[in-house]
Amino acid sequence: MPGRKIPPVTIAAMAQGIFITGTDTGVGKTQVSVALLHALRARGARAIGMKPVASGCASTPAGWRNDDALALQAASAPRPDYELINPFALPDATAPTIAAAHAGVTVSLAPILAAYRGLAAEADRVVVEGVGGWLAPLAEGIEQADLVRALKLDVVLVVAMRLGCLNHARLTARAIAGDRCRLVGWVANGTAERLDFADEYFASLQRALPVPCLGRVPFASGVDAAALAEHLEVPA
Repeated sequence: MPGRKIPPVTIAAMAQGIFITGTDTGVGKTQVSVALLHALRARGARAIGMKPVASGCASTPAGWRNDDALALQAASAPRPDYELINPFALPDATAPTIAAAHAGVTVSLAPILAAYRGLAAEADRVVVEGVGGWLAPLAEGIEQADLVRALKLDVVLVVAMRLGCLNHARLTARAIAGDRCRLVGWVANGTAERLDFADEYFASLQRALPVPCLGRVPFASGVDAAALAEHLEVPA
């Protein structure tokens, strides 16, 4: 795969649905997804976020709610009902397969596909945030690749810029291609962890990955993700 470059695909030329995956859990998928929603909206697009399966939810009078899904809802315009954004809200903050078993919930594709169709009917772009890294299953017997193929989503990879990112990014890109899904770009996301020679790592990733970098987002704890939208390449 190294050295074989896919022709650049701008976000404007992507499929209606964009799937955000990461090199691992906790790499900033939500931050990038929210920033992308704001960037798309700033250019006049109707953009809605979705978190099909979310573990780590709090009980509220309205039902189980997840902070990441709420952030996506808040960044969406138009702003749909929570249940469409997050069809499966699981209480325990652990892998979805384990959280679903603890909650006695059977996660299936049909409700997710139906919710997505409802969102897509109201939006120019739907930004779908995955769980963990690419090979973290959505449910027993359901891979994230199954959802991506079913909805014909383009994939954007969030790479946490920290030690190990070269290995994790290259492995993930190969796995996405092996699953017959279309990776169209990647985002370099800063972390709290100091990375010496960060520019050299970034340049290495640009050479190693077969798709263009769509942005280099700095670590910004406590900063509104909307302010990070300017770091993403989103042509009109």
